[in-house]
Amino acid sequence: MPLEQNAVEIRDLVKTFGAFVAVDHVNLTVKRGEIFGFLGPNGAGKSTTIRMLCGLLKPTAGSATVGGLDIASQSERVKHHIGYMSQRFSLYDDLSVEENIDFFSGIYSVPRERRAARKDYVLKMAGIEERRASLTSLLSGGWKQRLALGCAILHEPPILFLDEPTSGVDPIARRTFWDLIYQLSGAGHTIFVSTHYMDEAEYCHRLALMYRGKVIALGTPGELKNSLAGHHLFHLQVSDLLGAMNVLEKVPGLSEIAVFGGGLHVTAADAERAQPDMRAALEHAGISVPILEPIQPSMEDVFVAMIEQEDRKAA
Repeated sequence: MPLEQNAVEIRDLVKTFGAFVAVDHVNLTVKRGEIFGFLGPNGAGKSTTIRMLCGLLKPTAGSATVGGLDIASQSERVKHHIGYMSQRFSLYDDLSVEENIDFFSGIYSVPRERRAARKDYVLKMAGIEERRASLTSLLSGGWKQRLALGCAILHEPPILFLDEPTSGVDPIARRTFWDLIYQLSGAGHTIFVSTHYMDEAEYCHRLALMYRGKVIALGTPGELKNSLAGHHLFHLQVSDLLGAMNVLEKVPGLSEIAVFGGGLHVTAADAERAQPDMRAALEHAGISVPILEPIQPSMEDVFVAMIEQEDRKAA
């Protein structure tokens, strides 16, 4: 595979299904060795983009290269140089752990003299050495995801595409899975991972936020948080959540009001004026405010603010 500086390059990529535009002129690059996060709600176009990059779907327009290979004209060669893990568990439940590894070693054309070593590596990496004879159907969701990741890297691909790999597993299993991703990145793999979990966005080197088929923001987690500069974020705990939202919608200078956990996150342009104005308006309405404090924005705050900004543009 050519040693390009960028593992993935996408130029004006479009995918339509009839009149529906699933991917709308996407442009981005992913550097070699990078953990690149593809963030967005369900239906944003993340999976469709990944399937095009993996050579599983043909683009309607635009172009892209993966490892220097064109996804349209060299799709079969692309498939040999990547690992792909879909959001749906893709292994065989009626086979044992070891049988699944053996099967995918054959599918990925792992040389016979390398298969034993690769199997041992996958079992050790995924921490499932003692479960090698277990039926895959008996594994927990977290173990299954680790096995699926291991099978996706049997042929030692330099670029991995992970499409919502932690969907449906518990937070501890997700954290363990991300530890594996960091190990692979440290070993030189490029990781392209899609997710709709906001906390996972913090683990990526860079992020693209996708919404309605378009990339609406691109940068490191820190850069995206700083993009809210000039907007001050407040966390509120109130006695009446819905009532407080109705009251705050009428307070001048507030741009975003969103439920966050058991409270509210509110964005304001003028911090010094907004804080007393919010408290006065809520207390006048008979709503107690035990907590009203400025906070640093999380990725979820960035996500909500940018999507609401896109919705306002569309309206």
